[in-house]
Amino acid sequence: MLVSLYTSRVVLNMLGIEDFGIYNVVGGAVIMFGFLSGAMSSATQRFLTYDIGQKNHVQLRKTFNAAQIIHIGIAILIILLAETIGLWFVSNKLNLPGVRLEAALWVYHCSVLSFIVTVIQAPYSALIIAHEKMSVFAYLSIVEVLLKLLVVLLLMYISFDKLELYALLILGVSVTVAVFYRIYSRIQFNETRFLIVNDKVLYKRLASYSVWNLFGSVSLIAKTQGVSIMLNIFFGVVVNSALAVANQVSGTVYSFVSNFQVASNPQIIKSYATDDKEYMNNLMIRTSKFSFILLFILTLPVIMEIEYILQLWLKLVPEYTVIFTKLILVEALIHSISGSMMAAVSASGKIRLYHSVVGGFSLLILPTSYFLFMIGYPAKTTFIVSIIFASLALIFRLIFTKKLIPEFTIGKFLQEVLVRNFLIIILSLIIPMMLISNMNPGLTRLSLVVLTSFGISIITSYCIGMKNNEKLFVKNALTSVRKNIYKYIANYRKK
Repeated sequence: MLVSLYTSRVVLNMLGIEDFGIYNVVGGAVIMFGFLSGAMSSATQRFLTYDIGQKNHVQLRKTFNAAQIIHIGIAILIILLAETIGLWFVSNKLNLPGVRLEAALWVYHCSVLSFIVTVIQAPYSALIIAHEKMSVFAYLSIVEVLLKLLVVLLLMYISFDKLELYALLILGVSVTVAVFYRIYSRIQFNETRFLIVNDKVLYKRLASYSVWNLFGSVSLIAKTQGVSIMLNIFFGVVVNSALAVANQVSGTVYSFVSNFQVASNPQIIKSYATDDKEYMNNLMIRTSKFSFILLFILTLPVIMEIEYILQLWLKLVPEYTVIFTKLILVEALIHSISGSMMAAVSASGKIRLYHSVVGGFSLLILPTSYFLFMIGYPAKTTFIVSIIFASLALIFRLIFTKKLIPEFTIGKFLQEVLVRNFLIIILSLIIPMMLISNMNPGLTRLSLVVLTSFGISIITSYCIGMKNNEKLFVKNALTSVRKNIYKYIANYRKK
């Protein structure tokens, strides 16, 4: 997280607000083509995990290779779309400075290639997660962020167009990480041995599942990259810079929660595959509760002191960044509760109605925001709209999960997750808000707000948010970590 935040700061300063906005809006145009890959990757993840849960290794190999073949086909289709429709859109429709159009097109082509590499690599990363090799997933994530730090350092010392160089080096990072994923998977997992799959039923199952995931992916693109392009059209590239910084803060902080859910989701799917519904329900509640707690502990001081934090972090703070960051973090808190329910629905395979309604809520964000922009509402309006629809989607997820999994109890979920989390929020806000009301902005106030918000939110999360068995689990986990640290220190001293 620290390296990512530092990297964003230097990239913004090296490129400048305008070029930073260009990179993000052009890269966003490329990601729009990712709805095909996103839908297929989710299907791959689900079916690989399900096969592992049922210990069906023959089917596992067939599923992996079928997914690999489909991803290669998707990559070819994305190249065709991106280099025709996409290229026309970037050249003619985006609000880009004329003097930087050539550099923007360079960024676009590099982003397309980088994205293609990511698409082809997706089955390998899905396989690693399905096997729950979380240490490998963590190490490769660390390698990726360190390589991006190296890219930033090279920007400082190489004399070249900074925007073009940055796009080229990020492409190099994508290729390097993809190679690592492929090499590890080839060595560790027998199912990666290539097999020509002629199983029409399997392809049909993957395609059927992916079609409805596709709808969910399209809605996500509309919510993220579609909004980014719309903001560009109405307000220009400076707003895209603000959005990029806000997304960087939110994404970096949310990575704690997303990685936590990456670890828990395979367990939810495997417990469904073995028909252990009681364990699955308990895991869903704990995942939702702990996801919110983790994110809230991290975001509380950020939301309360974001203006001063941005001044310390960035030399150039684009307009709108403060309000964008606050609203995006609030929306992230709402979404953190939903992750476990999404995993349970995916495990069941009955996703048609789910994606139709939840995806519909996300799709409504774009036309609603467009209408409000047309009648003069400010840029922040789109994020307020997103928060409203995210809340409505959460209500539907609860109802749909109950319908799909009768053993799931909405009342228990509300009591264990929403009620406990609400109490944590109220109690954690009191002292930090008193400090902000009675002190001037500065390093002293920031330090006190961070310390008190961390301390109080951790204490209230432990005392109010957790049941006795969860407290015991936390104690045992901390004891295990402490023992490992002492063991490491003792071994180091011996050496």
